[in-house]
Amino acid sequence: MDWRDTGILLSSRRHGESAMIIDVFTPERGRHAGVVRGGASRKIAPILQPGAQLDLAWRARLEDHLGSFTVELQRSRAAIAMQNRTTLAGLNAALALLAYVLPEREAHPKLYAHTQNLLDLIDQSELWPLAYLRWEAALLDDLGYGLDLTCCAVTGSTDDLMYISPKSGRAVSAKGAGDWADRLLPLPDALKGEGAAEDADIATALAATGYFLEHKLAAEQIGKPLPAARARYIDLLARKSLA
Repeated sequence: MDWRDTGILLSSRRHGESAMIIDVFTPERGRHAGVVRGGASRKIAPILQPGAQLDLAWRARLEDHLGSFTVELQRSRAAIAMQNRTTLAGLNAALALLAYVLPEREAHPKLYAHTQNLLDLIDQSELWPLAYLRWEAALLDDLGYGLDLTCCAVTGSTDDLMYISPKSGRAVSAKGAGDWADRLLPLPDALKGEGAAEDADIATALAATGYFLEHKLAAEQIGKPLPAARARYIDLLARKSLA
């Protein structure tokens, strides 16, 4: 069995004396693991950095085997991300979330395209927080937990949308909320695509997407806490907004 594809490196770990096991996200094969022979060598190790875009050739005797990769670097991103602490934390958060939510060997081409677009903005630190927020919303949508913020779930109105229903993920207007307002999630302008999208507003918006990641996706499908890398990124973003 063999195939060739491009992919984003999610993580790598040592395997034996000189090999590495890598986990990659590809457009056609989804999240896929394999062994890179000599991956710990001086020649290959610098290529296997988080977020790297790789040309991948996978081979195994049987399809359900771990198999082995040969890799060629298409684009490195870690060195660029390291120039900005907050962006590096965002990169780590995105890769950790993908490793956390994606089932093995299940294609998610739309999410892959969103992910590649996000990572290609790695050198634009001012754009990254809003791009990351939109990516999280796209991730929820791709996995069946998308937010519907087009109109009020109660009145059908598109005006004065201020809340999100924690049950349905739909927007709720001030009028529609009524006495239930204190049981709803706030709907920040950044999630509506309005306003200046300051870091503080984006951090609030990520609290909303985080609610659905934790209480819907994680609780219903995965059964484990969200990766700590995501919380670290949001904490940095919130502190940056106060600086």
